[in-house]
Amino acid sequence: MTIAIDTNILLDVLLPDPNYKDFSFELLERHMKTDYLIISEIVYAELASQFSNEKLLSDFLSDINIKLVGSSTSALWKAAKAWKKYTKERDKSLQCSLCGKKETIKCSKCNSIITCRQHIISDFLIAGHALVQSDKLLTRDRGFYRTYFNELKVEYV
Repeated sequence: MTIAIDTNILLDVLLPDPNYKDFSFELLERHMKTDYLIISEIVYAELASQFSNEKLLSDFLSDINIKLVGSSTSALWKAAKAWKKYTKERDKSLQCSLCGKKETIKCSKCNSIITCRQHIISDFLIAGHALVQSDKLLTRDRGFYRTYFNELKVEYV
């Protein structure tokens, strides 16, 4: 089975995140034994920001047997279509990355709705890559992928 890995799983182990380190490590370890592990160019670039040189990143990926697999045009197309839907439909609410519930937060001083850009195109590129070029994505972000890539099989922490 081909398994794509989202950046957050690898960063949980690398940095390490006290809340998710053990869960993410166990998830990786389970799939390292039997599956073909891949990352997209986006995940590679996000990981590279944590390494002082290219060889260290290359060695890290090699040690856990993760391969960089480029995105196909089909993966990019699916990402772009989902991105377009997201930008059309997004409102001023914030979406929980675990369950997908949307909330609106107002400023306590002026009562204006507080907004932020929750997702950027890289999130969609990671999902499009996983959808087309793998059987499943390992991630911590449940709600987003369920909303915009409901056909993507996701295993999460």
